[in-house]
Amino acid sequence: MPPELTELLAPAVPDVVGRIIETVPHQIPAYQMARSERFSEVLFLGVKGALEQLLSLPGTSDPALNEESRQLVAALGAGEYRQGRGMDALLAAYRTSARITFRGLSEACAEQGMGMDVVVDLGETILAYIDELSAVSVQAYAVEQAAHAGALELRRADLVTALVGGSTEIGELRRLASGADWHLPQRMAAVVMPLESASSVRTRLGPSGIVVERESEATAVISVAQPQRMRSRFEEIFAGTSAVLGPPVEWDGMAHSHRVAQLVAALLPEQVGDAPVFASDHLTRVVLAAEPQVMDDLAVRRLTPLNELPDSKRPVLERTLLYWLIHWGQRVPVARELGVHPQTVGYRVARLRELFGAQLDDPTARFELELVLRSRWMTEHTSGDPELS
Repeated sequence: MPPELTELLAPAVPDVVGRIIETVPHQIPAYQMARSERFSEVLFLGVKGALEQLLSLPGTSDPALNEESRQLVAALGAGEYRQGRGMDALLAAYRTSARITFRGLSEACAEQGMGMDVVVDLGETILAYIDELSAVSVQAYAVEQAAHAGALELRRADLVTALVGGSTEIGELRRLASGADWHLPQRMAAVVMPLESASSVRTRLGPSGIVVERESEATAVISVAQPQRMRSRFEEIFAGTSAVLGPPVEWDGMAHSHRVAQLVAALLPEQVGDAPVFASDHLTRVVLAAEPQVMDDLAVRRLTPLNELPDSKRPVLERTLLYWLIHWGQRVPVARELGVHPQTVGYRVARLRELFGAQLDDPTARFELELVLRSRWMTEHTSGDPELS
């Protein structure tokens, strides 16, 4: 473009600036709602600076934006994110401003008697200039968004750590929740899952929970208003993620929910697959596995009478005794569980009475025998038995 264009079009700039400032807030609802004295001042400075930079370019090989104008345009993009708006409003403002600028400056070109080729070049220049402004603002918006997301994730990680740590006061938890942009629900639960499941779960959960990556696992904190009614929803959210959901608790029980979820995940590794595991369905396993040494001591005490049996016979009588205890001595249910005739059950129970004597009539001994046998069965058959889970 001819270098004299700068001087020839300079008188038209104030009128163009005025038209843009008057038109943009009326045509773009987001800016009409945000209109204030400060907004008008920023708009005036931005438009005036952008037009002055545009008209400084004819006859030069300078980049479209100098450092000062680039910072200004980037600040506009970042400001849109901080104001909670998308980029649509700012890009629409740029397009509207480009249209008004071309109309105003082309009229000035006509008044100066310039040829159509200058007007065409001017139009192309304005479009290219607006594209440059838009690109810089969009990039600044994305950078601000990413920085905010990174800071938000750090604050959410702090909140989850405080919740599952179990030693943070409610006032501090509320402060952390506010910074993490999450409302503490009345009841919630901890969920543990592999790190690779975090991304998909985060998307499915939406605002009903938060997911953070912690060391070797991902941990989610989810809102649980009505556990039974929400069960099918959780099965959908956590499908295929190898997730274990801890029991629902209030805020001060989150350390317990997280600990139980971890215990169940360790006890049932092969059951974690397509469908999520609800820790509340496996609390018996957690109790029986809590103190393995104590259970071993109890086994030594209660199962000593079986020591005289050959290795081939002992498992059969152990399982018969377990189901006999579970079914309160009813032969038919025991036979059905074992796949044998009720009369066979009678023979085995008679042998057990020979071995254990009065213990089988002692409520305390029966209870301890069942605990030991359940624990032993679950250790040997990790996938579990429906009657024992």
